[in-house]
Amino acid sequence: MMGRVTQGTITSQLLRNINKNLSQSAGLQEKLSTGRNINRPSDDPVGITYALRYRSDLSINERFQSNVDSATSWLSFNDTMLSQVTDVLQRVKDLAVQGSNDTNPDVALNNIADEITQLKEQLVDIANSQFKGKYVFNGQFTDKLPYDPSGTAENVLTDTGKIDYIVNTGVQLTVNLSGNAVFGFPPASSGVAVAPPNSNEDDNVFHVLDQMITSLRSANTTGVSAQLGPLESRLNKVLTQRAEVGARINRVELMEARLKDLNLNLETLQSKTEDADLEDLIIRSKVNENVYQASLSVGSKIIQPTLVDFLR
Repeated sequence: MMGRVTQGTITSQLLRNINKNLSQSAGLQEKLSTGRNINRPSDDPVGITYALRYRSDLSINERFQSNVDSATSWLSFNDTMLSQVTDVLQRVKDLAVQGSNDTNPDVALNNIADEITQLKEQLVDIANSQFKGKYVFNGQFTDKLPYDPSGTAENVLTDTGKIDYIVNTGVQLTVNLSGNAVFGFPPASSGVAVAPPNSNEDDNVFHVLDQMITSLRSANTTGVSAQLGPLESRLNKVLTQRAEVGARINRVELMEARLKDLNLNLETLQSKTEDADLEDLIIRSKVNENVYQASLSVGSKIIQPTLVDFLR
């Protein structure tokens, strides 16, 4: 037995269908206006989980990229400082070779001593270099002056603490250098206790330059010649430190390229999950608009008859 279909039933069903079409149109228009396929969790419960994960990964990756930029800047500054140290020591070496010549008059030796004195002061300035307000050759004590210009630079023990940047998950990169590693530990004659034992170095650059200056002012060319070996030793150690910095720069550049590739992949995955397909949305929106208009047109014909129309 078939049930009776009343005019009210027809009208209610029609209104439900029209409201459904209208709701679909509103949803499509929202996606078109925001350009996003997911505007609230209910739009895609599974997709929102992946979207949040991609956002979290991108945020972490951006932090790593920021650390890589900071590490690159610090290492590049260190490389520049070591380049300056190398230039100064090369000049000292040239002057020492000249000063070791017995034919030089006392005036010439004193002039060489004066220039080496200025070069020593230049090395102290480099040893006290600051990057973004931090002393780069004093380990983790970046707020303390490592070498007192008015003191005895050869007796200084700098901090050996490391400054590390986290450049990826579980990956840390040391960016600083110890002042003693570059300029040398106090010599054995200084009486300064160095840990571990036997770490005193007679090629401490400030000690070597002091010995040269003293020998030059006393016209002791043999003493000047005796310091050429320690000077060459310190120069080689500075070059070794510079090579290590260069290796770290190469590594951080590779890490930077890797993080950029990862960032691009994450952005692509996020876009596929969250971003709307505008071409598809436009077509669906026009189709839905036509369906809505058709439903209004058909509905106007269905609910048009009234009781008056039946009484005619």
